[in-house]
Amino acid sequence: MDLMDFDGQELYFDQPLDGRAEALVAAAAEGYGAGSAEGPLLQAQVLAPESLTVLVALYRFYYYQHRLPEALAVAERALDLTARDLALPRDWRLLTELHVARAALVAMGLLRFHLLCLKALAYLLLRLGRQDEGRAMLRKLLELDTGNRLGARQLLEVVDPERRDEDAA
Repeated sequence: MDLMDFDGQELYFDQPLDGRAEALVAAAAEGYGAGSAEGPLLQAQVLAPESLTVLVALYRFYYYQHRLPEALAVAERALDLTARDLALPRDWRLLTELHVARAALVAMGLLRFHLLCLKALAYLLLRLGRQDEGRAMLRKLLELDTGNRLGARQLLEVVDPERRDEDAA
């Protein structure tokens, strides 16, 4: 299965967003440079707590502000929501290739988003010094994405240089 094959599929940002929440996300974008983005984003989250568009905006805000614990919490929420919507196990450790194959039949774009959330979580955990958890997530991602279409192998090689030697052998 090619995780990059999602042509014609609806993506998270194609989902309709409540007009008020959409206006708040736009206001946050406008106010980012002035330091007034967080308030509108949090208000948008209250209005649309399950909107991936809002969660991605909030995640990006926290990430670019170097507020990694907050970004981690948002990414965990997005992973949980997409797991629910794709009927995947909420615990990423329980994910199997069969789960991924079934989810691909439901919504390939959402599945790809889910797996990219897992990669984002791994990266944040690594940055926060939680190396074992981050590495475990990357290994799980490689187990599910054998073609490395999402680039987890390169990230794992940065934190586990000896793995590069194992892969080459």
